[in-house]
Amino acid sequence: MPGRRGSPSQAPPHRHLTGGRTGGAPVAEEVRAEMVANVWKVVAAQGDTVDDGDVLVILESMKMEIPVVVETAGTVTELRVGEGDVVQEGDVIAVID
Repeated sequence: MPGRRGSPSQAPPHRHLTGGRTGGAPVAEEVRAEMVANVWKVVAAQGDTVDDGDVLVILESMKMEIPVVVETAGTVTELRVGEGDVVQEGDVIAVID
């Protein structure tokens, strides 16, 4: 929200997954942080069903909001962060099955 003091600006969503689904059985997707940031808001919860493009968490770095979105539909089987946590680049934020 530009112009509002104390409120982070909006940045484009980050999509960062490891793992993958290939022809055989589904493989869990690990959603990872692409930068050092604070977890500003947790949007999804463990057990939630998510679709491609859904926001899992919103990170805050340098007064910018960075939505972290999923690229593959599934169920949030693990949510490894909470509001106020600090994530490092490469940290697993959530696992989608």
